Amino acid sequence: MKRCPKCRRDYFDETLLYCLDDGTALLEGPASGNEASTAILHSANSSEESIRSIAVLPFVNISADPDNEYFCDGLAEEILNALTKIEGLKVAARTSAFSFKGKKIDVGEIGNALHVNTVLEGSVRKAGNRIRITVQLVNAADGYHLWSERYDREMRDIFAIQDEITISVVNALKLKIFGIRKTALLKRYTEQPEAYHLYLQGRFFWNKRTPDGIEKAVDFFEQAIKIDPNYALAYSGLADCFNSFGFSFDFGTLAAREVIPKAKAAALKALEIDDTLAEAHTSLAYTQQLFDWDWAAAETGFKRALELNPNYANANHWYSHLLIATGRIDESLAQSLRAIELDPLSLVMHTHLGWHYLYAREYNKAIDQLRATLAMDPAYAMAQWYLALAFEQKQQFEEAANEFDRAKQLLEGNAIVEADIAHFYAASGETNKAKEILSNLIVRSAESYVSPFAVALIHVGLSDKEKAFEWLERALEDRSDMMVYVKVEPRLDPLRDDLRFGELVKKAGYRWP
Repeated sequence: MKRCPKCRRDYFDETLLYCLDDGTALLEGPASGNEASTAILHSANSSEESIRSIAVLPFVNISADPDNEYFCDGLAEEILNALTKIEGLKVAARTSAFSFKGKKIDVGEIGNALHVNTVLEGSVRKAGNRIRITVQLVNAADGYHLWSERYDREMRDIFAIQDEITISVVNALKLKIFGIRKTALLKRYTEQPEAYHLYLQGRFFWNKRTPDGIEKAVDFFEQAIKIDPNYALAYSGLADCFNSFGFSFDFGTLAAREVIPKAKAAALKALEIDDTLAEAHTSLAYTQQLFDWDWAAAETGFKRALELNPNYANANHWYSHLLIATGRIDESLAQSLRAIELDPLSLVMHTHLGWHYLYAREYNKAIDQLRATLAMDPAYAMAQWYLALAFEQKQQFEEAANEFDRAKQLLEGNAIVEADIAHFYAASGETNKAKEILSNLIVRSAESYVSPFAVALIHVGLSDKEKAFEWLERALEDRSDMMVYVKVEPRLDPLRDDLRFGELVKKAGYRWP
């Protein structure tokens, strides 16, 4: 038995550390027999951690119109984002929480998978201008409802409903809001319902992470901005879209110089309107890292984002990229592991950890991590791609060839994958195959974007240093995002003893040696 020394309440639940009424640390033993006390045999809120961690699942669309899915996802995501602002509350990242969409899985399993003790779930029915939202907060350990509510309102009341749900969750978890005022927690970024719906549609398509989806997202974000030119979140969404188009390992369908300045402008506009947006600080830092090569400014941005929202896994993810690029291996690993802690079911985060080990030259760890990622989803192309690169570095060429084949099938037409396969052929002695791919890429570059950095790597594999340096200079002029990793890219090792390599590294903003 434990007792609260302040209110004299007795607890038979030995797992409790703090009083559920006033938060006082519990002591061993019962309260004094002279004092009135209330014995608690069981509480749905049965541990300290249960009031400190939550997953918000995508709300189920029970409307007649399947197109309302964007609204259900968006509403859940907006509530999730609001909860991340609460100091001391661990919130499972969207990618992991939404991985359970459409699956009938016990909340206990969800809690174990996401390392959270409470789960918020709900459903939405829309009919004309009316909306019914049913929400329940469940203790993952035993399935008990901590709170539930139904809202029958007009669509114009959606902002008020969102606020009420957020505050009800805070109250049900008996959270004390430290370090942030309630007005900040319930901050509205637009008062225009139409702009809000367009923004939700933009995020819905953005989260598909496909070139077609990103194009649609750009259109929706731009429409939202036309309605509300001061909608900071919509500008932040635009920045994310343009960043994706310019990053080689995302889509890389456009030259960085064409789209990253647009991403930077959108992020700066978002911060001009509201400098407390962690997402916008991350987007801006991303452009400063991958395009401006301004490491100090980028690091300041990532740190500011994490200060504003310690639960924003993507900031940890991209900060890790900066740290590995600048040779701060241990710090990069810490950020990578933190990203996985926040987003434990994200294939991107798990693959990123394998990428970290690849660039840290810990190839066995990279292979183990990427195999573990593929155990989560055997068809995840990015993990197969990086696994092939790790096998290549270990000169396990047969295994590398198999993984490259799978990645190519899943990422058909990706110029960076084809260039990496060409480098692999060159490194494994099949120079004719490497040259054939190289020729095809050169022809292709006349019609669509092909990263000069990727072409340079093929020439390195072919031991043609002159051509390799020629294409690396083009990559510098092109502001190729992959030039960020010039100091740590293992496939550039054959060039490192050449004086020209040191000059190249300095031009990219690094010290050398």
